[in-house]
Amino acid sequence: MIRNSTDKTVFLISGGLLVLFVILAIIDLSMVEGWINTSFAFSAKFFGAYWELLLLGNFVIGLGLAISKYGKVRLGKLTKPENGYYRWVAMILCTLLASGGVFWAASEPMSHFITSPPLFDDNSSTLAGVEPALAQSFLHWGFLAWAILGTLATIVLMYVHYHKGYPMKPRGMLYPVFGEKIFNKNSILGNAADIVSIVAVAAGTMGPIGFLGLQLGYGLHSLFDVPNTLVTNIIVISALVAIAAVSVATGIDRGIQFLSRINVGLTIFLAICMLILGPTMFIINKFVSAEGFHIQNMLTMALYQGDQAWLGWWTVFFWGWFLGYGPMMAIFIARISRGRTIRELIIAVSIVAPLVTNFWFTVVGGTGLKAELDNPGSISVPFAEGGMPATVMAIMDQLPFGFFLAIGFLFVTLVFVATTVDSISYTVAVSLTGSDKPSRMIRVFWVLIFGVLSSVLLAIGENSISAIQNSIVVTAVPVSLLMLPTLWGAVQIARKLAAEQNITSK
Repeated sequence: MIRNSTDKTVFLISGGLLVLFVILAIIDLSMVEGWINTSFAFSAKFFGAYWELLLLGNFVIGLGLAISKYGKVRLGKLTKPENGYYRWVAMILCTLLASGGVFWAASEPMSHFITSPPLFDDNSSTLAGVEPALAQSFLHWGFLAWAILGTLATIVLMYVHYHKGYPMKPRGMLYPVFGEKIFNKNSILGNAADIVSIVAVAAGTMGPIGFLGLQLGYGLHSLFDVPNTLVTNIIVISALVAIAAVSVATGIDRGIQFLSRINVGLTIFLAICMLILGPTMFIINKFVSAEGFHIQNMLTMALYQGDQAWLGWWTVFFWGWFLGYGPMMAIFIARISRGRTIRELIIAVSIVAPLVTNFWFTVVGGTGLKAELDNPGSISVPFAEGGMPATVMAIMDQLPFGFFLAIGFLFVTLVFVATTVDSISYTVAVSLTGSDKPSRMIRVFWVLIFGVLSSVLLAIGENSISAIQNSIVVTAVPVSLLMLPTLWGAVQIARKLAAEQNITSK
């Protein structure tokens, strides 16, 4: 077993790159935007098809393991799970759903409804366009997106750490190729894997923090006439950082899981309220029909390579974003999944979480689509003029007690992003130490760093937030190569553990 300690090389380089990005943005933001946009276009053009195959392959192989005899393999060297099912699924749901929980759920279906995705017939702004709009959103936030965050990579990392005793680091995903050499402190490839994973997830976290400040600032102005200024946005970010810091300081078994359960409970409550107050049967019927449409067309949508500009703005962007999160989310899910079987892991992450997400998108987005059908322009005009936060407010305006629902949505969004920040800060600390119980100081340190750097970027200008958000797609290129060995490594590990656990049948 290799001794765990803070990797100063990885810490200094990854932290230095983040600080350098902010400094360059202060000096010349347009130059940084140019670099990011050029790199973004290159990444989308030459790696988009590979990412599509990678995510689809990851999902299919995971399902194959789940339904085979290897699904009975128990992970993490525990005979029973550490966390109850609801607590476990709640923490899982607060990973990806936190990123798209409110604003994307309201805006993406509306965007695809106003302008039909190029793969489908042009039924823009008509009843026939509802299913394609929802189905396209389901693809981006559903089965494939969830699977890349915590299935095959999680199996490999759990085996490497809990069964073999090596540090819990992103480089562990290269273990199926390089063996224990990848954990050598002087391994250039190992250090590079850890650094790029930290930088990628940091970019993907600082972006949403900045967007949260902008979105909640808009919401507070809309509801309470609070001035939508930089000061307001930074106060919002400070509140977020305070919640996340307390959560991560109290640990994964207390603060993080408590916040996750509260958040999922509030989300369920809001969904029930919207179902009762909104177009109930429209939401239920369209969820069923759109899910059927999604499953029927999933392979075609997942491998679509037609309109490259559209792909770069939508599918390829999302795949790059989620791939950037992949290593850290795999570490987080590995930490909370000890004692679970491969079948339980795959079903929870690849099936249950996506279906919950898709239903939530139908509740929020579907309510907006019905309002737009009944009263054209009621949602699309605010969306065009004010973007995602305006869309949420417009949808709430269509419902009884919309003012109170809007307050609930703003609060849930704040807590959602806080759960993302605390889990990401935890996993960055894990990656730097190799231990699944890193010190409190280093966990809180990363929460504060994310908050400070996001505030600085916001002070530079809104474009700086977009620039760092887009940079995650660039860093996803090496991360996607890092995750490739998990496609066969997870299968090899499942076979090995099945033999050790004397599993001979399904």
